[in-house]
Amino acid sequence: MKFLTPFAFLVVVWLSGCASVNLPPTPQPPPPKAPLPARTLANLEVVPAKLSDTGFTAPVVPSGDLQPITATHAATLAVAQLTPPANLWERIRRGYGMPNLDNDLVHDREQWYSSRSDYILRMTERSNKYMFHIVEELERRNMPTELALLPFVESAFNPQAVSTAKAAGMWQFMPATGKHFELKQNVFRDDRRDVLASTRAALDYLQKLYGMFGDWHLALAAYNWGEGSVGRAIAKNQRAGLGTAYTDLNMPMETRMYVPKLQAIKNIVTAPEFFNSRLPLIENHPYFQTVDIKRDIDVALAAKLAEVSLEDFKALNPSASRPVILAAGTPQILLPWDKAATFQSNLEAYGGGRLASWTVWLAPATMKPADAARRVGMAEGALRAINNIPPRVVIKAGSSLLVPRAPHLETDVGVHVADNGHLSLAADVQQRRTLIKAKKKDSVASIAKRYGVSAVNVAEWNQVSAQAAFKAGQEIVLFLPAKGKRASKVTRTVQPKVHQKAKSSQQATKRTSPQPKRRAKR
Repeated sequence: MKFLTPFAFLVVVWLSGCASVNLPPTPQPPPPKAPLPARTLANLEVVPAKLSDTGFTAPVVPSGDLQPITATHAATLAVAQLTPPANLWERIRRGYGMPNLDNDLVHDREQWYSSRSDYILRMTERSNKYMFHIVEELERRNMPTELALLPFVESAFNPQAVSTAKAAGMWQFMPATGKHFELKQNVFRDDRRDVLASTRAALDYLQKLYGMFGDWHLALAAYNWGEGSVGRAIAKNQRAGLGTAYTDLNMPMETRMYVPKLQAIKNIVTAPEFFNSRLPLIENHPYFQTVDIKRDIDVALAAKLAEVSLEDFKALNPSASRPVILAAGTPQILLPWDKAATFQSNLEAYGGGRLASWTVWLAPATMKPADAARRVGMAEGALRAINNIPPRVVIKAGSSLLVPRAPHLETDVGVHVADNGHLSLAADVQQRRTLIKAKKKDSVASIAKRYGVSAVNVAEWNQVSAQAAFKAGQEIVLFLPAKGKRASKVTRTVQPKVHQKAKSSQQATKRTSPQPKRRAKR
């Protein structure tokens, strides 16, 4: 047996000592604390997401000190789900972010909607085409997803809905407010009805209003009533020492019922079985995608190439109110997700055939519809029908008329006409041919100004250019109102024809322009 060296012996003794050291006891979980108060969006300060240079959106992170939570408390907080939503309704429920409203008006609307299950079903089935896009946009902007239900209140999700105050589209924009939010409106298109453009504008407007009032209920009231009206109602209550919440303000009945309607629909979406309602399945994937178009194309042909019904094509492209889509003004169309490739393939196979059978003709002078029809080789009735021209009017110079496209014409309609086309009409008054003598230094322009007629008309009546000058004593032809008649100076710009009114129970509400006192009366 060998003995350990002194150094080895010391090592063994040291290790033995370490092994005999008493380790600290295993830490025990702290005693349970009192339950945390429920936290809602109203008292949870959230850092808004920002778009980074890489194009990705930063996550939304609660600010303030971290606090321990238990499994029972996690259900009340915004905890990320590991599984994707089973359908779009579940996705909407997960993104709720507005405080709930609970009062008699909400209960009244719950009863109204739940007693009309067929109406709810029709509305929700109609929303199937548009809902995914709206929810995507709301999530991208970190906005409450129950705002995706607002078109139910506004228009019953009918993009062709028009209110008595001339608000149009799913989101019910008034003409002036639509222009303020860059929604183009001309004789060939109305972006207030466009799915993408109107949704973008509506969310822009709602974000602006929330930034002004800091409260979603007040923002919605302003969307319906106008921010100026809501601001004055708040100021009035402040002067009187009253509350300034949505339920405290003195508002028109339409606005007072506005948020309760949305809350009632939200409650039905949250628990449809409780209200004896049924929601159609809306899959959690896109319904449509955009397809670029390079040439003017007839609406019927576009639907045929995509192999979809004309009704479905118009439902996705409701801003195209005419039988032709002008590529210069509408460079994209929407098609069902599974039909975009079909359209592209059929378009390529179509070859060099003519895609559009219509073009635009600019009236060179003020004229009667019969004269315009003769100029373009159409029957007067056909010209009136395709351009929505009422009786007893004349077409003013510069008006844009849709006319048949000549077989040899290869040029498409230009950007300026596609974006600014208008149809200006004036009352038709009886005129008589009049001869006058030109004075010294008279010109087409001076004669037109003197007699209150168009310089273009004077030039055409006398077969000269608009810049021409007349010799003193030269005989000039004019067509002036008959004695006792006065020419109307009122110009009416014809808007696209209204296709369908909003349902009476869901009458499309008036959209006000951003300036004060802009709300139209019913």
